[in-house]
Amino acid sequence: MKSLKWLVLTVTVLMLAALATGCGGSQDNEKKDASTQQPAAKQKIIVGSDTTFAPLEFADEKGNYVGFDVDLINEIAAVENLEVDFRSMPFDGLIAGLVANQIDVAISSMSIDEERKKSIDFSDPYYKSGLSIAVQSKNDTVKSLDDLKGKTIAVQSGTTGEKEAKKVAGATVRSFTNSDQTFMELKNGGVTAVINDYPVTQYFIKQGNADVKIVGERLTSEDYGIALPKGKTDLLNKINHGLKELKNNGKYKELYMKWFGEEPPQELLQ
Repeated sequence: MKSLKWLVLTVTVLMLAALATGCGGSQDNEKKDASTQQPAAKQKIIVGSDTTFAPLEFADEKGNYVGFDVDLINEIAAVENLEVDFRSMPFDGLIAGLVANQIDVAISSMSIDEERKKSIDFSDPYYKSGLSIAVQSKNDTVKSLDDLKGKTIAVQSGTTGEKEAKKVAGATVRSFTNSDQTFMELKNGGVTAVINDYPVTQYFIKQGNADVKIVGERLTSEDYGIALPKGKTDLLNKINHGLKELKNNGKYKELYMKWFGEEPPQELLQ
């Protein structure tokens, strides 16, 4: 009987040891699997922008793309685990690029309007803008849109500024590829005025162009949105979620202060 008890005890001990070894091996394997697990691959998105629209998107002296929009899309990408492939292209080609799925996203000071929404989707608003009139500083006759009747107006092709200028009775509207060209034409006396987005005109004047001034009130109130092709709901949701996160964690406000020198309107933080 004694030998039988020892046999049972020995078998029991061996079974417990095997069980403990098995459990430990499972835990070790789990730890090994966890340690070798790779981070989720980033989703690559092609982002188009007209990089002649300082301070929202432009090339610095080294040729690097900088600006509020550039920083914003990069920060959204960081939040949402996206990889940005940034492409500079003319503004009037952005919507066509989205429709043809040549680009996944366009961030280029693009105003949200009903006509554009027929062919593309927009994110939640990220900037509140409006159109303004710019003339030579020595011009004391133009003070409103009515004063541009029969005059020559420079605009950037494909913009809401172009649409607004075409409403002016008798005006000759000259469309240019980028906003820098419109301002140069104004400075050279080739046109009476430029109709363009207020922040861009204001920034241009601050860069040492005191011979240009803004006159009158803003012509419109417009919201900028990040544009996407129709039907890319998952990506649109990521863009909106990332934008909201930046507004909540203070990064959006930081970028706004960096590029515009003032706090964003409260309505944009909601």
